[in-house]
Amino acid sequence: MIAAYHIIFSAYGFWLPNDPRGSGSTYIYSNAIYVAGGPATKTSERRSVAHRAHDVALRKKTKRTLAQKPVRFTGIQARAIGRSFATYFTKSSIAAYACSILPDHVHFVIGRTRKNLDQLVTQLKGAAVRQMISEQCHPFIDRPDHRGRHPKCFVRGYWNVYLDPEDVLGRIEYVEKNPINLGLKAQRWSFAVPYRAK
Repeated sequence: MIAAYHIIFSAYGFWLPNDPRGSGSTYIYSNAIYVAGGPATKTSERRSVAHRAHDVALRKKTKRTLAQKPVRFTGIQARAIGRSFATYFTKSSIAAYACSILPDHVHFVIGRTRKNLDQLVTQLKGAAVRQMISEQCHPFIDRPDHRGRHPKCFVRGYWNVYLDPEDVLGRIEYVEKNPINLGLKAQRWSFAVPYRAK
């Protein structure tokens, strides 16, 4: 029985569609990225491939072809993103059990919900972008186009794992330890609630 979801979504430039370790993409829209790194590397792997051995030089070379510099959220930006999530979860009936806002991606463990996950992730990204713009800390705040829109700081899509009840506490611990494992401070978000098995 599905009790929760582990959701990960990425900042611009974190994980390219032709990452040598695999990706969730079947197509590459940028010719420059395709020429530098080859075709999309769609994988059906359900476990993280982040630690898989790969051609690091090729990955870095491909990232140099991006139209914008890869996004690395600062502490101020992470705080703004966290505020947006707090507002979102306070207004929703969805339980967030854990969250880590890392420099180039976000982890969540959330409770089971009737809401479509595609819609949920799109709303979370949108809330984060609006909050950063309102606080004047969007990564591309100084680069609006002629319509006043800023380049995207999150990429399309996300990664999700369905969690059985026996998996939830371990995944919460994993998400909470992510910042510490990167040498950052532990994160405690006001919107994160304790998990209680039903």
